[in-house]
Amino acid sequence: MSPGILGKKIGMTQVFRPNGEVVPVTLLKAGPCVVTQRKTATTDGYEAVQLGLVEFAKTKNITKPAAGHLKKSGADGVRFQRELRLDGGSGDMKAGDRVLVGEFKPADKVDVIGVSKGRGFAGLVKRHHFRGGENTHGSMFHRAPGSIGASSFPSRVFPGMRMAGHMGHQRVTVRNLEVIEVNAEDNVLAVKGAVPGPAGSYVLVRRARS
Repeated sequence: MSPGILGKKIGMTQVFRPNGEVVPVTLLKAGPCVVTQRKTATTDGYEAVQLGLVEFAKTKNITKPAAGHLKKSGADGVRFQRELRLDGGSGDMKAGDRVLVGEFKPADKVDVIGVSKGRGFAGLVKRHHFRGGENTHGSMFHRAPGSIGASSFPSRVFPGMRMAGHMGHQRVTVRNLEVIEVNAEDNVLAVKGAVPGPAGSYVLVRRARS
């Protein structure tokens, strides 16, 4: 049993449970995937498996070192790869094995990892939800950051200070999403709730850690 699967975000919709409850879901094009490398405690110091999403990328878009790595497992045309740790119940997976969405069942719990949408340069109020100053009564402090550090001591700005800057485009993990439906024929996985990233972005779906 694979610890996870790779895929792409299709978009959001809604489905109905048998009792009539409306459930918002995100559709994911999950797999097929192939095991590109099997890491063991003997050779690498830990147990893990590398998965590659089979989408038949052009050869010119794959570097020569990556192509040589993929050739060992016969996984030509793989561009998106991720590594997942293995536990005792993951079975004996080896290079060349295929991972399909049929390994997941409704009511399973999964974690979905993706890259959030990039919002460009944003100010403090939008990026960090600062309240800002008054807009009336002669105030000259509206959406400014305020004090970012004392001048006499320590006479510098501490690292990590919340300021304006690039918003979004960060790795985000959404935990314990419920699998609502599994379409093994079309390799589609429907999970309850929202998933980070725009439509068409790559995601990693791993089994939730209890």
